[in-house]
Amino acid sequence: MIQSKLFNIINQGESEVLEFKTNFSRSVIESLVAFSNTSGGSVIIGCNDHKENVGVSAIKESIQHWVNEIKQNTIPQIIPDVEFIKFKNKHVDSLKVIEYPVKPIAFRNKYFKRLANSNHLLGVIDIANKYLRTINSSWDFYLDPNHDMLDLSSDKMDGFLSKIEMNTGDKINGSTTDLLSKLEILKNNQITFGSYLLFSKNDCAISDIQLGRFKSDITIIDSWSLQTDLFTEIDEVMAFIKKHLMVEYVITGESQHQERFDYPLNAIREIVINRVVHRDYRDSSASIIKIFDDRIEFFNPGKLFGGLTLKDLTSNNETSRARNKLIARAFKEVGLIEQYGSGIKRIIIYYKNHGIGLPKFEEVFEGFRVTLYKQVSDKVTESNIKFNTDKLSANQRQISNIINDNKDFTTSKLTEIIGISQRKIKENIAKLKVTGVLKRIGSAKGGYWIMEDQSNKIRNN
Repeated sequence: MIQSKLFNIINQGESEVLEFKTNFSRSVIESLVAFSNTSGGSVIIGCNDHKENVGVSAIKESIQHWVNEIKQNTIPQIIPDVEFIKFKNKHVDSLKVIEYPVKPIAFRNKYFKRLANSNHLLGVIDIANKYLRTINSSWDFYLDPNHDMLDLSSDKMDGFLSKIEMNTGDKINGSTTDLLSKLEILKNNQITFGSYLLFSKNDCAISDIQLGRFKSDITIIDSWSLQTDLFTEIDEVMAFIKKHLMVEYVITGESQHQERFDYPLNAIREIVINRVVHRDYRDSSASIIKIFDDRIEFFNPGKLFGGLTLKDLTSNNETSRARNKLIARAFKEVGLIEQYGSGIKRIIIYYKNHGIGLPKFEEVFEGFRVTLYKQVSDKVTESNIKFNTDKLSANQRQISNIINDNKDFTTSKLTEIIGISQRKIKENIAKLKVTGVLKRIGSAKGGYWIMEDQSNKIRNN
């Protein structure tokens, strides 16, 4: 390495691929292991953290000793490329490694990865993921020791084949088990973790998902728990979410009005499918979906996979990194996903087309959360909105009818007529305000209520 190139390297400072050390020590080996488990990199010995060249007095015999120590203390063994360079009248050494093809590398039974300009210990799941990526596999391809073919639904497996035929337009020849074996969903008539998730006959504990409709962070008004196969889960989750969304009917001049939900349904479905495909099913935590008045939160166990960052998601750098390759392949075969690594892009496009603020993506609590926000319009006109009142309770319908007839009714008067407490009256009015059925004009004491759409008088059917 010529001096000018070394100078440029040192001037860049420590990074994901560069570390400075004043002398050889165990921390040098730790950094080389971290580089080998990530994207490769170099350790410059004889340079301090301030990018100052302090030099080393090592001779060739000492450097050979360093290399031997690195080999003896790493599994699998790594051997760095070594350069002995004279720089500003002092000698420095460069130890360089590439990203090792067989991962993870261990140093004294510890595994490290490189993040920014520091080394971090790998957790058990990270270690497993590194190994699975090395052999181009994933957890869901492995045999499930706790279940057998009797735990799978033959109807669900046959239905899977029918969906593939519908998606491809081609007739599939051969038995169901033959095709599933060809796709490695089954192996020698034994089931994999993936096949159990896809075709479970009964409750599937590892696919546990909790859904709730919340009025506040601690007040829940509807909930559901699902433990089913992944294809059924998507339909059931979408049905629960749609039940708690508001819908407007846009007058287009056609014989039928167009439905418009307060969130883009295609974006929600994309999120639900991505949640199923990319969830870390080895984590005992449940997936959680919370529906609030102003937002929907989707939480999934497992952070972003394969080195993908939040910045990558929002800068169109999302690439194909499937945590569960078998599940992803199955979903692609039936047309539920178009191509790997494009889900977030489509979600953002759907949201932009819907004309509301973009979702929020976060890594929290050893998992990944997507939050969808609802943009509620202050103006409701007869030309574009009619609320879906069949989602209102009997009390809410009665309150709406009374206020529609007399805008000056008080909560105490409503309590007397309807026969529920003032607290319940206030809770129902708050719901009607949020959903856009009622609007308060003026102050709390001197104002009055109006229906947001006076032309739509709600009546019990």
